[in-house]
Order: sequence, then structure tokens, then C-alpha cells
Amino acid sequence: MLNVSYHNTSAQLPDDLSHVFGTLCFAPEIPHALTDFDTAMQVMMRVLDGKTHFFETLHTDTALKTQVEGDIRYRYNDVLLFGVITLDETRFANSVDSAPLQTASQSAYEQIFAVLESHDFPFVLRFWNYMADINGISHGLERYRQFNLGRQQAFSAKQRAFNVPAACALGTNVGPLTIAFLTGRTPSLPIENPRQISAYDYPLQYGPRSPLFSRASVTSIADSTLLFLSGTASIVGHETLHADDVAAQTEESIANVEAVLNEACRKTGKQFELASLHYIVYVRHPADLPTIKAVLQHRVGPGFKAAYVQADICRSDLLVEIEGAAELS
Repeated sequence: MLNVSYHNTSAQLPDDLSHVFGTLCFAPEIPHALTDFDTAMQVMMRVLDGKTHFFETLHTDTALKTQVEGDIRYRYNDVLLFGVITLDETRFANSVDSAPLQTASQSAYEQIFAVLESHDFPFVLRFWNYMADINGISHGLERYRQFNLGRQQAFSAKQRAFNVPAACALGTNVGPLTIAFLTGRTPSLPIENPRQISAYDYPLQYGPRSPLFSRASVTSIADSTLLFLSGTASIVGHETLHADDVAAQTEESIANVEAVLNEACRKTGKQFELASLHYIVYVRHPADLPTIKAVLQHRVGPGFKAAYVQADICRSDLLVEIEGAAELS
């Protein structure tokens, strides 16, 4: 069994952390209650809408084993493994053939794949990727494209390009490369968006290596079904639409979410609706928050559940990105 829950204070986290795979803590610092919890991962982003913290927590109904291997901290049972890794790019400042972020990304993913091989968890279900200055240019290339290069080099070395999970990649103001991952022993079902070209088929204008993720994935564990929605923005085909119009970008983003959910319904026979998900909404400019909230609440309705976080998005012309998760019994 896998459950995903969302909270705004650490007091709402389970008292017994022995059944918690890990938590992503969007906050300026890790709360004291989690400082000794190996798989509490800080995401250095400002939470909006009057909140100071936000927690995305994965937990189960069985006791978990904890282990540290290299830079990775992880917890697992017989069915699932969740881990986190943070790498300071300055460790790779002397890289000869690639930018430090590219080398750090390749190192992180190589370490992840080594852990999965040693514990026989061949299928990645979800990645969370965060890095500073994602749209910045260094070493002649945008930093997000450097990350994609390093990530794909690790995938290719392990011949893992065929296993493309749900994922997000967002930018922080400061901080190390920060990655969380969830893996299993059975594959998830990848979901693509008929309104978009698959990210791994993007043309070369978006960088020398394409991003590696599916638009969503559906995982069945025991008697439950979990959908992970990847970061979704105002892209149709492969092009950004509605530059400088945050309301129109939000409308287009939620249209893409709806298209992904419809495709998930078609492929699984299960019912996923807009109000089924709990969302994380990444907002480039905090001043746009009222407009974004108004559009989403109008489109999804009174059942809309979301946390709003300030973040840079993988394309500099994107103003908002939406991800989420939903559980169905």
C-alpha cells in the first residue's frame, strides 16, 4: 500500500515515522521534528498563499528499512523504495568535459540506478528534480539543458531510456541539485498527452538532449491505484503558447491536465477527474497568484485542492506549471 498526503505543518505528519517512506518539505528550513529523519528532503522554495511550509509525504502500512549508500538516503520494503539525493555542484567544479551541473546530474542518476540494481527495484515510478537558476546560462548552455544532458547520459549508460517515469524539474533561487525518486518491482503505466509531442521526442531546438519523462504514470499497488501527474504547462505540440499572458497559460495548462486525465481514463478504465487530484502549482511571479487561483478554481470547481509555491519553470517563457497526484481504491 502507498499513500500520498499533503500538509502545511509538521504537526500534521504521522507521529510514527517508521511507516513513512519520505517527505518533501517546501520551506526555508527543515522543521526540528524532521532533522533526524533521513529521507526528509528540503526543497528551497517559498510557499505562497499565506503559508510557510508545505509537505508532500509518502507512507505505507508496513515497517520500512533505512539505508545510506554514497550520497543517497533511502527507505524501502518488499514492494517500493523511496530515496533522496542532494549534490553540491561545487564538488564538480573541476569537470573537464562538461558543466558542473551536467556532471552532478549524471552522478546523481548513476548513483540512483546503482541503488536500484543492488536492491532489484528495476522500475522508476516518479522523479522529483530541483536545481538552482534553472534558466540561467553557463558554459554556453542553459542550465536545464545541462541537467538533461547529464540525466540522459546516465539513462543511456544503463540502457534505461525505455523506462520513462513521471517527473518534474523546477528551479530554486539557491541550493544544491536535489532529487527524490520512487521505484517499484512492477512497472507503472506511462500516460502521454494527445495534445502534445512526448517530451522525449522534442526537436533539437530545446537542447542537445530531450527531457526524459512521461506526462503521467499510473501505478497499481495492492488494492489501490495511484496516478502521478508530471509538471504540466502551457505547451501544445512542443511550443509554448500565450507568452506573457498568465491567465491564458493557466487555462492551457489545465486543458493539458484534463487531456492527460482523459487519456489515463481511456487506458485504465478508471475514473480520474480534475477534482480527484491534489495539485502543486508552481508560480514564477508571486504577483500572478490571484489570477492563477481564480482560473483554476473556476475550471476545477469547489473541490480544487492545491498548494502554491514560487519556482522557476524549465522554459523561461512559462509562468505557471501544475503537477499532482490522485489515489483511487
